[in-house]
Amino acid sequence: MRFFPVFAVLGAIAYTGYVTVGSSGTTTQAQQGDFEWQGRLSSSQVVRIRGVNGPVRAMLASGSQVEVRAVKREGRRGNPADVRIEVVEHDGGVTICALYPSENEDRPNECRADGRGRNNVRNNDTKVEFTVRVPAGVKFVGRTVNGDVEAEGLESEVDAGTVNGDVTIATSSAAQAQTVNGNIMARLGSMLSADLEFETVNGQITVELPAGARADVRAATVNGRIETDFPLTVRGRWGPREMSGTIGGGGPELKLETVNGSIRLIEG
Repeated sequence: MRFFPVFAVLGAIAYTGYVTVGSSGTTTQAQQGDFEWQGRLSSSQVVRIRGVNGPVRAMLASGSQVEVRAVKREGRRGNPADVRIEVVEHDGGVTICALYPSENEDRPNECRADGRGRNNVRNNDTKVEFTVRVPAGVKFVGRTVNGDVEAEGLESEVDAGTVNGDVTIATSSAAQAQTVNGNIMARLGSMLSADLEFETVNGQITVELPAGARADVRAATVNGRIETDFPLTVRGRWGPREMSGTIGGGGPELKLETVNGSIRLIEG
C-alpha cells in the first residue's frame, strides 16, 4: 500500500506577521496568531496545504480567488509562536505549510513547491487549523498528520491525505485519498476522467458515484466486506473481500483498499 511522503521548500516566503505581497498572492496577519493568503490561480494550477497537527478544510470559492486561512490553537506542549506558516509561490501554483521547530537544528524543516521534504515536530503539539476556499478548476491537495481532511462541494480534482484522521471529499471531478487510522468518504460527480484511488489501513471506505458512472474497479480488504450498488461485470477474482471488474462498461481505474474495515460503493 502506497502512502504520501512527509513534507518540504524553494524560495519560501516566511510568515513574520507583516504584510507580504508575492508575485501572485498577498499574505497578511488578520490578528495575533492568524494567517491569511489570497491569490489568483489558473485552472491548470494547484493549491497545496501541508499541516502536521490540526484539520484541513476546503470549500468552493465564490469567485476566482484562492483564499487560505490558518489559525493556531495552543496545545499542552511547545510555544505556538515557534510554529510558522510559509508560502511558496511557483509556476504550478502555491504551496503553504505549517512548519514546526525541527528536532535537528542542523536540518531545519522546509516547505517546498512539490510538497515533499522534512517537517518533523520537536515537542510541540500546537494545532494549526487550515480553511481553504478553492475556485472551480483549481486542484486542491491537502495533507496533515494528526487531523481530518475535508473537501466539500469542490469543482476540481482533489488529493487528500492524513495519518490519524478521517478524509471526506465531495467534488464533481476526480479524487484520491489516503489515511492510516481513519475512514474515507468520497462523493464524486460525473466528471470522472482520471484514475481514482482510496486507501486506508484501519477504517472503512465509502465511495458514492452518480448513476451511469463508468469505471474499472479493484477493491480489497482483509477484515471486512465489500458491497456495491452497481451491476458489476467481473474480471478476475470475486469474493466478499476482493473483487475486480467494471461498471458501466469500464472507464478510469477505481482502486479501493483497506485492511481493517469494509468497502462500500454506492449509487448517488
